[in-house]
Amino acid sequence: MSFLQDNCSMFVPSNSSEMLGLSCGDEDLDSFFASDCFAYSKQLLGKTYCYKLDSDDKTIVCAFTLANAGIRVSDLPNSRKKKVEADIPHIKSLKDYPAVLIGRIGVSKDFRSMHIGSDVLEYIKYWFFDSNNKTGCRFVIVDAYNEPSTKAFYERNGFKTVFSTDAQEKEYRHLDADDHLGTRLMYFDLISLAEDN
Repeated sequence: MSFLQDNCSMFVPSNSSEMLGLSCGDEDLDSFFASDCFAYSKQLLGKTYCYKLDSDDKTIVCAFTLANAGIRVSDLPNSRKKKVEADIPHIKSLKDYPAVLIGRIGVSKDFRSMHIGSDVLEYIKYWFFDSNNKTGCRFVIVDAYNEPSTKAFYERNGFKTVFSTDAQEKEYRHLDADDHLGTRLMYFDLISLAEDN
């Protein structure tokens, strides 16, 4: 059993006062969850979910924001397109494959090293793989910070980079070779969960 499953409940925050006290130790994440996530929700651009402790409902353990997205394979070079479509039988002429985007994910610095980030990813995967899901969704995608520890975290959780190198992704994003690539597009194929069941 996971810490979240055993000790926490999920809720959808409706105002900034419900987010007081959440500090992920990252200024960008903290600012987003303190205020920006509500503007995203109001504009129907993303929805934020939180887990709070059952024993203290003022303590937020983690938060994450999801949005609808897609992998636009028609814009990918052939080698990358083949990588994404590798496990899709009878490929149709789809330009996009449906996906859910993890816009933000943050774990309170008070609950680090408890595998909570991995538990959240596992929850998201099965939530969108569930037969009661309201829409088709083949992939979970994330624009992960282009840092070794962040990429390694997602790789440990079954995510793969869409592009093999920074240079390929810069070309796809129309960036110059000397531009900084702040994030890397990564994906998880939900159909792999069928093999586990």
